Amino acid sequence: MRILVVGGTGFLGRQLVASALGHEVVGTYFSGAARDGWYQLDLCDRAAVDEVVAAVRPDVVINAAYSSSDWKTTADGAAYVALAAVRYGARLVHVSTDALFSGKDVVYDETAVPDPISPYGAAKAAAETAVRAIDPGAVVARTSLIMGAGSETEQLVRQLVAGGDGVLFTDDFRCVVSVDDLASALLELAESDRSGIHHLGGAEPIDRYSLGQLIARHLGLDPSAIRPGTRAASGIPGPLDVRLDSTKTQSFLKTRLRGATAFLPPA
Repeated sequence: MRILVVGGTGFLGRQLVASALGHEVVGTYFSGAARDGWYQLDLCDRAAVDEVVAAVRPDVVINAAYSSSDWKTTADGAAYVALAAVRYGARLVHVSTDALFSGKDVVYDETAVPDPISPYGAAKAAAETAVRAIDPGAVVARTSLIMGAGSETEQLVRQLVAGGDGVLFTDDFRCVVSVDDLASALLELAESDRSGIHHLGGAEPIDRYSLGQLIARHLGLDPSAIRPGTRAASGIPGPLDVRLDSTKTQSFLKTRLRGATAFLPPA
């Protein structure tokens, strides 16, 4: 199977490329050093997106591109990828997020209607709407906070343990997922005949402070150096408690979506 990974140099994209054993993989990147056979791509450029998909002629396109502050890349870019995938007969797996939920209902399954309270969440909700309208056969895979070696959260924990300023919130819950598990699940969905919305969150909810403690122990660092705090007291906007219910999707996946306590054992 020939797979085009949009955002192939990102944190998730790199793991998708590494996990796609037995497949021919081509990636895109926005900036940085060129890679043989890969394509530099600005998702804001509709014609460029079409040209890349036309050149690669993939069997599957996995859109793992990430931009937290750019509506055009997140929303319009997703639509451009979907249009190109349909035009050239490629199956589409679009990676979405739990950030499109407000946290009001706490637990969200695949039937939940997005109610974003952040610009990024709104852009991802718009992207989902566009993708599903353009390509009803596409997979929309919502995931949560992604963890693994070199992740932003791991880097933050290292900084805090080293004496950096900041706290980790005790009132901010997510169903954290391992990047290894997520990549495997996305590839499994790509190879299936599934369509529509699927949830790919970890098996258990965990607050960010407890997650930081797990990461520190996993790395052999001192967890007591991490200070707790609350998002509510900080004044930083954003959902507090968003728990993806992935029971339905997990019921047919071979890939086990482990909880943080399972994939972050003590060193």
